[in-house]
Amino acid sequence: MSSLEPVARAGTWDQTEAPAFFGCVPPYLPLASRPDILVFQTVPLSRPLRLVGPIEAELYVATDGPDTDFTAKLIDVHPPSSDYPRGYAMLLIDGILRLRYAEDPASPRLRRAGEVVRARITLFPTANLFLPGHRLRLDISSSNFPKFDVNPNTGEPEGRARRKRIAVNTVFADAARPSRVVLPVLAL
Repeated sequence: MSSLEPVARAGTWDQTEAPAFFGCVPPYLPLASRPDILVFQTVPLSRPLRLVGPIEAELYVATDGPDTDFTAKLIDVHPPSSDYPRGYAMLLIDGILRLRYAEDPASPRLRRAGEVVRARITLFPTANLFLPGHRLRLDISSSNFPKFDVNPNTGEPEGRARRKRIAVNTVFADAARPSRVVLPVLAL
């Protein structure tokens, strides 16, 4: 049992809304269909891919406020099967970075609107064998509630915010700002 029960369960699950999950309502869509989630996904793999170790999402980002969060989820997307006719998007591991801590966790710094920041989200080490036909997916968002607390995006002291605002965030992926995911690929 997880300390987050009954709001969130420990372990992995399909990244699709369902009646058993806190805050979900019909029509129970895949999380990847939400407009606030940026999805990077490979084509179906033609051969096995083994990952063993820590994962790092290195993102070049900007926000319109003084602070926000960026989250990353690594997902093994299983193809449709008789057990899962719509496929199964299996969460492997996730992580979060509060932007005020991007350069130095010991010296938090609020942001200027539009300031481009290199943000590294370190996901815990994992091990997974992606089989042929599976896809590797990385979801980027600004929240992963209820697993992680909500950032009010105001820059107020943590745990004492009295206001909240919607943050408009940008993730860059160009030659000058090459956001990427670093994967620990282990030869087969």
